[in-house]
Amino acid sequence: MVGRRVSMADVAARAGVSGQTVSRVVNGSPRVDPATRARIEEAMSELGYRPHRAARALRTGRTQTIGLVVSTLASVGNSRMLQAVADAAAARGYALTVVTLGADGDVAAAFGRLVDQGVDGAVVLNEATDRVREADVRAAGLQLVVVDSPRDDRFGVVETDHADGAGQAVRHLLDLGHPTVHHLAGPEESFAAAERERGWRDALAQAGAAVPPVVRGDWTSASGAAAASALLGAGATAVFAANDQMSLGLLRAFAEAGRAVPDDISVVGFDDVADAADYRPPLTTVRQDFDALGSRAVALLIDGIEAGAPASFETVPTRLVVRASTGPAG
Repeated sequence: MVGRRVSMADVAARAGVSGQTVSRVVNGSPRVDPATRARIEEAMSELGYRPHRAARALRTGRTQTIGLVVSTLASVGNSRMLQAVADAAAARGYALTVVTLGADGDVAAAFGRLVDQGVDGAVVLNEATDRVREADVRAAGLQLVVVDSPRDDRFGVVETDHADGAGQAVRHLLDLGHPTVHHLAGPEESFAAAERERGWRDALAQAGAAVPPVVRGDWTSASGAAAASALLGAGATAVFAANDQMSLGLLRAFAEAGRAVPDDISVVGFDDVADAADYRPPLTTVRQDFDALGSRAVALLIDGIEAGAPASFETVPTRLVVRASTGPAG
């Protein structure tokens, strides 16, 4: 087929079926015998057939393209979620268009750009969710799934169980004999940061431990390093940081201040980024399943697009991974 695009007619001839049967397979119709479907899919693979999105959009009213709305791709969590969403979309045969909010955080403008590009729906990530909840999302006319948001009947939600993960971190440190656990929180406008802070507070309250003042960062390792002096000044022996990047800053600053981790002070992070096991010392952290978040968000969105499924809510569990940055209270 060199020199021209492979057509449905070519696939039909290779598979020994009608063009209408190939069309049914391409458009996801259930009215095809499984053995015939397998033969057609094999012919598509052999010939390198790719459905023509524009033509299919005219037939079905869908472009098989979804959008991703995100405040920034600079954070590790957002970049990992981008990869997870892209992989999940590709597995379902959908293309992905990414829109960042920029400094003005204009959600309506972001939705407008996606509508102009003809997307069938969109996934909204993390910090962008706060602005989405305040926007008139129905006016955009887009089917949405939001990652990390309170329940909302205007869109589907997939949420990491941040509060439970924070509770696991706090209970681990208290079990090591620390009288309380200090918290290096994320930005106030972040839903994930608020949920992790809530889990920290609840776990301390349930244990009857004192709740120290929160020290706040901005997810970056630099903000973690800047927070170290306040934590040391407060007499902290154990710190739960709201993400691994801020934990990295803490580890560096504590070392520079002559405080050994975990002999003098224990540190727990959140996310379990790819390099967490290579921190010095290897970081105890709460593992967030970015792949599951991405795949479930895409599944909810595409199921809703294709079957008109109502918006729903799903929670993805977390797990504490214990490494060498935590130890008994001195």
